[in-house]
Amino acid sequence: MAKKYTLDELLIITAAREIHDGENIILGVGLPTTAGAMAKALHAPHATLMMESGIIDFQPLVPPNHIADANSCRGFSYATDLFSSFTMTYRGYVDVCFLGVAQIDRFGNVNTTVIGDYYQPKMRMPGSGGAADFISYAKRTILTMRGGEFVNTLDYLTSPGFLEGGNSREATGLFPPGSGPVMLLTTKGIFRFHDETKELYLSRVHPGVSVESIRKDVPWDLKVAPDLAETERPTDTEIEFVRRFAPTEAVGRKLMYELGLTNAFRKAQARGKM
Repeated sequence: MAKKYTLDELLIITAAREIHDGENIILGVGLPTTAGAMAKALHAPHATLMMESGIIDFQPLVPPNHIADANSCRGFSYATDLFSSFTMTYRGYVDVCFLGVAQIDRFGNVNTTVIGDYYQPKMRMPGSGGAADFISYAKRTILTMRGGEFVNTLDYLTSPGFLEGGNSREATGLFPPGSGPVMLLTTKGIFRFHDETKELYLSRVHPGVSVESIRKDVPWDLKVAPDLAETERPTDTEIEFVRRFAPTEAVGRKLMYELGLTNAFRKAQARGKM
């Protein structure tokens, strides 16, 4: 009989399946590190896991507390610095990065800086950090949104997705061809980007979620994949790995950190101020 699983476990495992063997991946604290550890253990043994701080090709032991937590590793190939991690991305050596989302528009542009007016905000958030750099130069970016929102217009553009859609990103000449976000993972489903228009569309729905409930969250006419299906359920092996590596309670806390969703953010949503 298949194991029951939590939403957090489904999100982690779905993200891990986006990592391919032999890829170089920049991982943040929380969901990305757990997803990377699972991928390396189960289906991508030759993936190179990297922390933003410069810890390269690390062997995860436990979830890290911060981006320079060498004590969370069994070991690593070498350690460099923050500057080198960023220049590796600029030079095209990073295949995949993960970014959390507070606001996102239809073309994958992301806000993690401020809700409301920049000078008189309803709430300040973590800001860019390395996010704008990573989404600009990594070959693929996986976006995760646990409690953020879809909007027609961002309150602040922190990280560039496909700008105005179509070929507008490549037309700037600022980004490597083919780079940009490839997936948005939310608590309700999986979204991907149309090959030509670069607009978000619904690719998969999580079990028990209706398309209608997702449409209510999206302020534009959301497109739906013709082959829409439920998100593939985790295997028992995948569930067991996540529970062994990062017990559910710890994962939940770190997910909130990674996605930039503070208690204030959630309370503001509950009060209807967002």
